[in-house]
Amino acid sequence: MTADVWLPIPADEIEGLPAPAEAGLNYRFWDGGQHFPADPADCAFYAVPYMKGTEVAVRPLAAMTRLRVVQTLSAGIDHVEPGLGSLPSGVRLCNARGVHEASTAELTLALVLASLRGIPRFVEGMRREEWHAGFYPALADKSVLIVGYGSIGAAIEDRLVPFECARVARVARSARTTERGQVHALTDLPALLPEADVVILCTPLTPETRHLAGAGFLSRMKDGALLVNVARGPVVDTEALLKEVESGRITAALDVTDPEPLPAGHPLWHAPGVLISPHVGGSTSAFMPRAKRLLAGQLTRYAAGEPLRNVVLTTA
Repeated sequence: MTADVWLPIPADEIEGLPAPAEAGLNYRFWDGGQHFPADPADCAFYAVPYMKGTEVAVRPLAAMTRLRVVQTLSAGIDHVEPGLGSLPSGVRLCNARGVHEASTAELTLALVLASLRGIPRFVEGMRREEWHAGFYPALADKSVLIVGYGSIGAAIEDRLVPFECARVARVARSARTTERGQVHALTDLPALLPEADVVILCTPLTPETRHLAGAGFLSRMKDGALLVNVARGPVVDTEALLKEVESGRITAALDVTDPEPLPAGHPLWHAPGVLISPHVGGSTSAFMPRAKRLLAGQLTRYAAGEPLRNVVLTTA
């Protein structure tokens, strides 16, 4: 008996996929278009279209009565969670750990350096033919706090090493010890925030982290500190952030916003000390090779009946 696999990348472009006939799989291409490629009831392995939003991600789920695996191509799973209640029991949800670390860590460092060294001011100065000489903050000797110390947080720290930071503190949902040192629990944030010059958010969006960076969090950041959000927009309370940046007390670099996309006329566009990139942390040339390797590896394991990687939950 064969089963369908829905892929957001054409199967003939993914090297290393199990041979369809031998594995008993039918590869179907669907990248979120209006029409489904086949009957969703025949789908056993659903690789979710990348960056197409919740409406697209969950649209076929209720009809996927034979589904066994949902594989996202994003590190977060919040865009598929609304549809999980319609799934049969025993469906494994896997994220894309290993796909976005390099790209997201690169952008994080770019946002930190651009914000500290005044790059937006220089770009504007070029347009106006203005020469903005002077002394600017360096990343060297700064204290950095990484909030959300998973694989992306660790990749960010790897790239911070050459920059001679005074200290890198790590925070995750629960405390633990790694090769690089202590990872603090979220409950330690009130004591850690006043010591950090740069606060980097790379935590998943969960009920616990929604508006984590709210008024209390932001008020504990030291004067002149930089907040960098490469997590999800709602991890930050936008109204609370606006009050802080408009006062000039802190600055921010945001790859994600709430709302998103940020609509024209929104005050964040023109808030002082704010640098915005349009949610491109994972959208680089590094994405596709890693996404293809993930899909080929997962489907090889699936066809062989071996344990899948990156399982974050199984439906009950």
